[in-house]
Amino acid sequence: MNKQKQSGRIHYGWYIVGATFMILCFNAGARYAFGVMFKPIIKEFGWGRGEVSLVFFVNMVIFAVSLLIVGKLYDRYGPKWVVIISTIFISAGFMLTSFIHSIGQFFLSYGILAAFGIAGTAVPLMATLTSKWFDKWRGFAVSLSVSGNSIGQFALVPLFSFFALNYGWRSSYLYIGIIMLIVNILLAVFVIKGDPRHFGLKPYGFLETKEGGDDTQPPASSEGHTMDLGLRKAMKTSAFWFFNIVMFICGGGDYFATIHLIPLATDYGIPAMTAGNMLAWYGLMSLVGVLIAGPVADFMGSKIPIILTFVLRVLLFIMLIQYKNEVSFYVFAFAFGFTHLITAPLTPILIGKLYGFTYIGILTGFINTVHFLGAGFWPYMAGVIFDKTGSYQLAFILSAIMAFIAVLAMLLVKERRHLTMEAIS
Repeated sequence: MNKQKQSGRIHYGWYIVGATFMILCFNAGARYAFGVMFKPIIKEFGWGRGEVSLVFFVNMVIFAVSLLIVGKLYDRYGPKWVVIISTIFISAGFMLTSFIHSIGQFFLSYGILAAFGIAGTAVPLMATLTSKWFDKWRGFAVSLSVSGNSIGQFALVPLFSFFALNYGWRSSYLYIGIIMLIVNILLAVFVIKGDPRHFGLKPYGFLETKEGGDDTQPPASSEGHTMDLGLRKAMKTSAFWFFNIVMFICGGGDYFATIHLIPLATDYGIPAMTAGNMLAWYGLMSLVGVLIAGPVADFMGSKIPIILTFVLRVLLFIMLIQYKNEVSFYVFAFAFGFTHLITAPLTPILIGKLYGFTYIGILTGFINTVHFLGAGFWPYMAGVIFDKTGSYQLAFILSAIMAFIAVLAMLLVKERRHLTMEAIS
């Protein structure tokens, strides 16, 4: 029976790619809708950008901490129930957001409830799940999966912009919640499966690349030199902390751009629908970046693509310091969008290469917790900076400096397998 499964025309890993693609598609549309709703919410309630950004900050903090819990639950119970329970939280959070009348209610619905749900339906878990189903073409498969995030942003942000402008932001959040509830639960029940070993299968390409052996279990010599490393041992390596610095800065840049791009563009007279289209093109370009990143990592590793990502970001922030017009905003949206998801498929690939795949759920959970702490902190600080100074200029300057620091930190990461004894010593 196992041989029949292995010799089937379509390996089940590709069904996992399709399911995670769809989940990320709606997850992205829901999350990036925040930038679309930013000014309409401010207009209705009269809140400052710092206050609204603080709700997003709380959402990101809870989301980031939840990633650690999700990673442990994923490693222990598999992804199916993690996705189902997370979907209930995120759908409830978005639907309740459509009925808010105070900042406290906004913190509860979007800042807390939705945040718990996002953790189990976002890129980190979906990329980790997909990576376990592939040995050959792992980078390509993860890139295809994560590209759902880009398609969701490209297709749904303009739709939500249209709804927000014509029917109000409340209707948009209500329909987002309902659609996600239906789609995610159907996929979780009928398609999502965890580790292929638990179903008598092996990762795609295993038989073609591994002759006569089974390396689905962590390798170990008599001295334990090549055992896969868990979180505690990984924390004893410098590469782990340098990469966490990179990911904190990465998250801050990602969500500073997606949350404040539309408010920034409309500040300079760009129509709201045009600004929404900029964010949509940002999403499409992130698809280009993620589809390139995975295959490139398969051939040349993860380090160089990540370094080039932050070099480009330094240049883009310097451009916005000097120029603020429709052309510069479009250039920023296209080029920064290209970099937005590059680290998503590369993180599980790099961590697997450094520490093995046995504990990849908790390792990527910790790293992505750091990433999303940055994703909440920096957009909030950008909102505070705007409220205090009346512009984002200082935020651009500080963002350029942080992107340069990320380049330096990534240069210090040694892209090779870290062994048990060197982690202990």
